[in-house]
Amino acid sequence: MGKTYDAVVIGGGHNGLTCAAYLARAGRSVLVLERREVVGGAAVTEEVYPGFKFSVCSYVVSLLRPQVIEELELPRHGLEILPLDGTLTPLPDGDYLMRWHDGEETYRELARHSAADAEAYSRFGELMYFLCRAVRPTLDQPPPDPFSLRPSQLRRLLALGRSFARSRDHLYDLARLMTASAADLVEGWFETEALRATLSASGIIGTFLGPRSPTSAYVMLHHYMGELDGVFRAWGLPKGGMSGVSDALLGAARAHGAEVRTGAGVASIRVVDGRATGVVLEDGEEISARVVASGLDPKRTFEQLVEPQHLPPELRRQVARFRIRGSSGKVNLALDALPRFTCLERPRAWTEQPPEAYLRGAISISPSIDYLEEAYDDAKYGSFSRRPYMDIVIPTLADPTMAPPGKHVMSIFVQYAPYELAAGRSWPQEREAFGDAVVKTLAEYAPGLEELILHRQVLTPWDLEQTFGLTQGNIFHGELTLEQLFFLRPAAGWAEYAAPVAGLYLCASATHPGGGVMAGPGRLAAQRILRDWGDGG
Repeated sequence: MGKTYDAVVIGGGHNGLTCAAYLARAGRSVLVLERREVVGGAAVTEEVYPGFKFSVCSYVVSLLRPQVIEELELPRHGLEILPLDGTLTPLPDGDYLMRWHDGEETYRELARHSAADAEAYSRFGELMYFLCRAVRPTLDQPPPDPFSLRPSQLRRLLALGRSFARSRDHLYDLARLMTASAADLVEGWFETEALRATLSASGIIGTFLGPRSPTSAYVMLHHYMGELDGVFRAWGLPKGGMSGVSDALLGAARAHGAEVRTGAGVASIRVVDGRATGVVLEDGEEISARVVASGLDPKRTFEQLVEPQHLPPELRRQVARFRIRGSSGKVNLALDALPRFTCLERPRAWTEQPPEAYLRGAISISPSIDYLEEAYDDAKYGSFSRRPYMDIVIPTLADPTMAPPGKHVMSIFVQYAPYELAAGRSWPQEREAFGDAVVKTLAEYAPGLEELILHRQVLTPWDLEQTFGLTQGNIFHGELTLEQLFFLRPAAGWAEYAAPVAGLYLCASATHPGGGVMAGPGRLAAQRILRDWGDGG
């Protein structure tokens, strides 16, 4: 009989590592099991082409919970975040829109397009700040169930009500935002089409919604809630790529005594007399544990790892209905030189910034809301977008260690790429055509891009599923729509990290507070496990 662990964590993604680190920090024996040979899940850096390091899937950080950084001492374990400075939106007519992190520079740039928008932009930022302030406390606590009469739930609801009361002047705005489309929200504030489109694009990232789809405004708010070093709406790049986050979490977990095994895929969760007692690996090895925490999405956990007779029929029905449609892809490029964007080539009398400064932040291919909606139309009918929305960063401008001297890496997030294609087409057949559409569209703004490409990595939703275990390639482990948030995530009645099987817990992005490199689900799941053990969380 082998060792019995206090906890076995399935999956070495960032949430699994977070959960393991907190449990080990509390003095518990913990084993993390990762199917791949590297940990990090979708937050991983790999040298796909000699000398070039790609943040293969996720590529920026902002939502990572400050409590996790502080409590696990992630900077001591190597985490360093390099800030991104603003967002460039190239326009088809050769002009551009630039939003810097510096408020005065952004004001001058917006005024060049619209004096009214320049004045409205700061007011819009204030509104979003207050809405985020109202919602942000919910990210760091379990979601209260408004239909439960348990004292613990009532106390949480009361605390949440007090939090909302501090932002009561904006509660009507929050109620509208939870059901509105991103396009409706921004069109009520601004007249510059590129500004409307770039802002509303935050509402479609990773979700099978268009900018005019109801509830996309909440997805937009979800992305607004990030911060770096206390700076609201700031985004950054981990030094060394996204493995900088995962390696720091791994270091924290190991520093507290957690064990991590790679190349250890889990075939099933062992359940005896209604209790999870361990796992069975794909090679037949059995590992015993007091509790099992799954960092996999609910479909993989409940439909593949747990025998159906151990689960309530209602949970099985809800999991079957849980929407987890993949809608995005990723293209990573190794470049021989920095691309030249047409919009930055001609002299600009209104700025003293060199062209390279505009590329140090994000680059958003989102010239208009109609452009985004047409990209969505392709996906609705089972095709990847021929002219997609793209969110792009060139991490080598902030971190030259990602490529050889003078060379660059370009990371391109692409929307839309539906997991299910029409007319019998398959992603292995369509992968290169998808990559071609991305490069061709981007080359309209950066002519000559094709000649700079030394290597191209194309990841479709099918690739994200096959390689990284993301069901249907959904980057959030389930869509961030209103019916799949808070006490409904992943299922009504089972949103507090504990499964109906005793000793089985979920610590994945499919639980509250949701997707993105947040580490919030891992932290909250660990707290729940410790409370159930009587450790107080």
